[in-house]
Amino acid sequence: MPCPPSTHPHTHAHNNQPSQLTPHHPLLHIYSRVKQGFGWAIAKCLAEAGAEISLGVWVPALNIFETSFRRGKFDASRKLSNGGMLDFAHIYPMDAVFDTPEDVPEDIASNKRYAGNEGYTVSECAAKVAKDWGKIDVVVHSLANGPEVTKPLLETSRKGYLAAMSASSYSFVSMMQRFGPLMNPGGSAISLTYLAADKVIPGYGGGMSSAKAALESDTRVLAYEAGRKHQVRVNTISAGPLGSRAAKAIGFIDDMIRYSYENAPVQKELAALEVGQVAAFLSSPLASAVTGHTMYVDNGLNVMGLAGDSKTLLEREG
Repeated sequence: MPCPPSTHPHTHAHNNQPSQLTPHHPLLHIYSRVKQGFGWAIAKCLAEAGAEISLGVWVPALNIFETSFRRGKFDASRKLSNGGMLDFAHIYPMDAVFDTPEDVPEDIASNKRYAGNEGYTVSECAAKVAKDWGKIDVVVHSLANGPEVTKPLLETSRKGYLAAMSASSYSFVSMMQRFGPLMNPGGSAISLTYLAADKVIPGYGGGMSSAKAALESDTRVLAYEAGRKHQVRVNTISAGPLGSRAAKAIGFIDDMIRYSYENAPVQKELAALEVGQVAAFLSSPLASAVTGHTMYVDNGLNVMGLAGDSKTLLEREG
């Protein structure tokens, strides 16, 4: 999936429009397991703001992504408002559950889905970025995986739980360890979280709710540590339900979209572009004092304590 931008504190303005990205280091680095969805929308909004984008793609999906991209299957969704097309300066193979080459088990290293790809651990990918760009302004963490997401927590195995934590939350910590030193002062790091981090969403299992809670807690700690060490900002976006390919894995996303529509203060379906626009804001000088924040982009569903379409309420009204 896609990512966001950030800027030098001393080069906030561009063409007298302070909301745009600096032209000196307009880099967007996207690390993701998903081809389209929120990440894609974030990439488009960052490109609209003037960023060049580098993309990290989960290794088993890399070949089909590159083939589809090359054949124009994404062209309709790549169109920008200025008539141009979303493009990527670099596309790197990446698997964010492995920090170093030594962490890659033999069954993965020899797997045919990984064949022909090298340097896909977080540290190796960061080294490639350092060689290609030197310094960067924005890092976007747009990835999550829970192999047992359809299982209730009470039925989740230790292996499944830890896998969800590793891919969905610790991967962001690992990325900040390796990419933080490459970021310019004033830079921005963004991840994507979900309401299940602090509210119960039955059906969102396999340890994924715990992983999102960890991601939000880590966002606050990383905001402090990376802020002091690298002078960068760290935020996370809690997006509402979207019928993306990734979201369909949980099995009831259509129900969640309907629920949100009926019960959120703003009664409309969420558009991926709305999340992309908030990511662009958080990556811009307009958000230079915003860090450690969980930004809800869900039509206000997070503030609700009672479902307006509850059967209990309908029976009372009847």
